[in-house]
Amino acid sequence: MSFKIYDSSARAVRDFVPLEPGKVSVYLCGATVQGSPHIGHIRSALAFDVLVRWLRRCGNEVRLVRNVTDIDDKILDKSAQAGAPWWAWAYRFEKEFSAAYRTLGILDPTYEPRATGHIPQMITLIQEIIDAGHAYVGKPGNVYFDVASLPDYGSLTRQKLENMVVDEEGGEADKRNPHDFALWKAPKPGEPESAAWDTPWGRGRPGWHLECTAMSTHYLGKEFDIHGGGIDLRFPHHENEQAQAHAAGRNFARYWMHNAWVTVNGEKISKSLGNVVSLEDVTAQVSPAVVRFALGTVHYRSTVDYSPQNLAEAGAVWERLAGFVERSVAATEEVPAEEIAAVGPADLPEAFVRALDDDLNVSSGLAAIHEEVRRGNAALAERDSAGVRAAQVRVRAMLDVLGLDPLAAPWRNSSGADKATARALGAVVDTMLAERAAARAAKDWARADALRDALHAAGIAVEDSADGAHWHLENAQKTATAAKAPATGTEKSATNVEESATGAEEK
Repeated sequence: MSFKIYDSSARAVRDFVPLEPGKVSVYLCGATVQGSPHIGHIRSALAFDVLVRWLRRCGNEVRLVRNVTDIDDKILDKSAQAGAPWWAWAYRFEKEFSAAYRTLGILDPTYEPRATGHIPQMITLIQEIIDAGHAYVGKPGNVYFDVASLPDYGSLTRQKLENMVVDEEGGEADKRNPHDFALWKAPKPGEPESAAWDTPWGRGRPGWHLECTAMSTHYLGKEFDIHGGGIDLRFPHHENEQAQAHAAGRNFARYWMHNAWVTVNGEKISKSLGNVVSLEDVTAQVSPAVVRFALGTVHYRSTVDYSPQNLAEAGAVWERLAGFVERSVAATEEVPAEEIAAVGPADLPEAFVRALDDDLNVSSGLAAIHEEVRRGNAALAERDSAGVRAAQVRVRAMLDVLGLDPLAAPWRNSSGADKATARALGAVVDTMLAERAAARAAKDWARADALRDALHAAGIAVEDSADGAHWHLENAQKTATAAKAPATGTEKSATNVEESATGAEEK
């Protein structure tokens, strides 16, 4: 395959060659389920969802493992403050993350292991690291990784040990070196008995870094293709993951991909700044499709800036794309989902394929989608049914790579009540557009303008084209189409809006 990715470890764009032709293994650091998901948490899931979709569109079998960290210091602290069992606290927010993924149309992973379900694998890994001479036992329940013993420690982030920040707080007395990190941790005073497990080195719980190394290699093998996550996880988390694997003789990830984070009005999301934006709050204002468009249609290594302006711009572009798809269906037919799924790179515009093969350059890919929509609109104007249908296929297949095919779940309107409302609204707007067309034909421009202004005041944008007037809700959660009103003149249509955005997450 001709796919190229930026390998964070090599700090260079590399040709992607999977271990096994036609099969790709991916591990993505998932959520630490200590609280509700916000827009920053979702960035990695969106970015790597596009990766998986493109790899599969190119004919690969993809195994994606996205873990759930359901035991760590923050979960124990927050659950204790709330007076809730730690495991119930973790499960509550695990369900919220799962719901958030579904809301934004993120595909299910092949496996979604929980840390607490893999304690035996973690104990085995620790023993392998101790046997290899790269870990030591402290006081009962504590096992530490000896960073100085591993020659390639720091190779992922290209740092020297003396220049690294200390990984963990505390300065535990039984550590040999401040940079050493915990593989296994003895319980702290007051922690629940259920949050600890018996091991040969004493009762305790896993270190944060250990969990991912154990789970990724358990499901994907000692060597796998791609490890992904937010850029903020590169050090110390991913550095330590790799160190543990190498110390145990496991080759680990062959390529590393890191997405950038999300900012709010130019500032990184931070509780101290009070700018944390929950996904629930955003989707109460705009449709989940618009949120996905704003956060997920920029290069994964670029920062997404969340702002009302960017959301509005994303909404306008989304409505244009979805509006074309709905007009194409009205003019010809809805192409079956099976046919859309069967469209391979050879049947897609070359510019789109070239863009996605270039380290998932979704911005350039969007330009190719816009060009295809332009051709589709021209076919609509010419009443070229075959051309309209072909454009629908290509546009929907490309949007599906971005997780945004308007006729696929979860974007398809499946609510009977919503459909009834849409039909009623459509009938009213169609009547007003017919009146407007008649006024324009009679050169009653004042009446035509008054009707257009009335629609605009109701939040309905009108666009004129050669085959009639089309409308959509200006800042809506659903796109509608209308319009069999005859075209009798020209007015300025809505300004073409370019997409902008950028993004990240934290484990």
